Amino acid sequence: MRVLIVEDDDIAAGMLENALLEFGYEVTTAHNGCEALELIRSGLYQLVISDWEMPEITGIEMCRQIRAQQYNSYIYIILLTGRKGTQNVVEGLSAGADDFVNKPFEPQELLVRLRAGERILSLESRELVIFSLAKLAESRDPDTGAHLERIREYCRLIGEHLSQKKQFRDMVDGNYIQLIYLTSPMHDIGKVGIPDNVLLKPGKLTPEEFEIMKQHALIGFKTLDAAVNVQPDAKYLWMARDIALTHHERFDGSGYPHHLFEEDIPLCGRILALADVYDALTTKRVYKPAFSHGKAKDIILLEMKGQFDPNVVEAFEEKENRFIEIKEHFNDEAEKQQSGCASIERVHGMNV
Repeated sequence: MRVLIVEDDDIAAGMLENALLEFGYEVTTAHNGCEALELIRSGLYQLVISDWEMPEITGIEMCRQIRAQQYNSYIYIILLTGRKGTQNVVEGLSAGADDFVNKPFEPQELLVRLRAGERILSLESRELVIFSLAKLAESRDPDTGAHLERIREYCRLIGEHLSQKKQFRDMVDGNYIQLIYLTSPMHDIGKVGIPDNVLLKPGKLTPEEFEIMKQHALIGFKTLDAAVNVQPDAKYLWMARDIALTHHERFDGSGYPHHLFEEDIPLCGRILALADVYDALTTKRVYKPAFSHGKAKDIILLEMKGQFDPNVVEAFEEKENRFIEIKEHFNDEAEKQQSGCASIERVHGMNV
């Protein structure tokens, strides 16, 4: 990640630059506030470390000018200062600073504070991307609103159960559960690239149409893979990409697009696969009524046996009362969103 250093003292600037380069950051140095403001306008810098005391424009005044502008992304500012006392902290925060590091700085303390800034910036960009992409997919199909709400709740339930199992404990922690909750709504973003005559067809798809429909997994993958290449440190984009690509893969290798088998399918894709099918079975579609939980459970356990990760199926069985509660909670909302448009999912013998 890029960091902009604003420091008029060459020795202090060099020490900062060396420390940040060692930590793996890309570093640009501005020698005064005016130069820094010009660089910030480029949109390349979201992390700024600035000295408080500088000629022309002080660090405090620079903070005020940054906050007065309407930048596309938030600028996280850490002030370097030898000043002490509550009054100075209040003045800095009031001007728009986010954090402080005392002079002379300790490299490890500075790194910890930079990491805190990265987490805040990541949350901002993550929420924006997820919301935008999920809404984009939703705009093509009036059914998807409540579907997205249910899907993420189902995924979180399954994740919580798996986190208690010894074999998943090192992989599925609180962060993983939060990531799958946030990214699962993006599983079908590739459907924005499917023609309306296929996407919105009210009946069973022909084999040729189904081949077109299956392309949504690859379209979603390519879209999110491009985002990963631009921001490789954003772990949520990696998970979203894996979900988009693999949520129609099956544990027995009969899924698409790559016929992946068992653990070759990322865990997030295995979780989403069951959640997605359960939701499609238990909601009303123009070509079928909403199946009861019991019927949906029988289809998953019997008719579709082998298609899902047994650990995910076990989680589903253990949490089935919560699945029912979630389904019923969103039932009214789902009914309101139903229209004459066809569902995109084909389950129970209808182009899965």
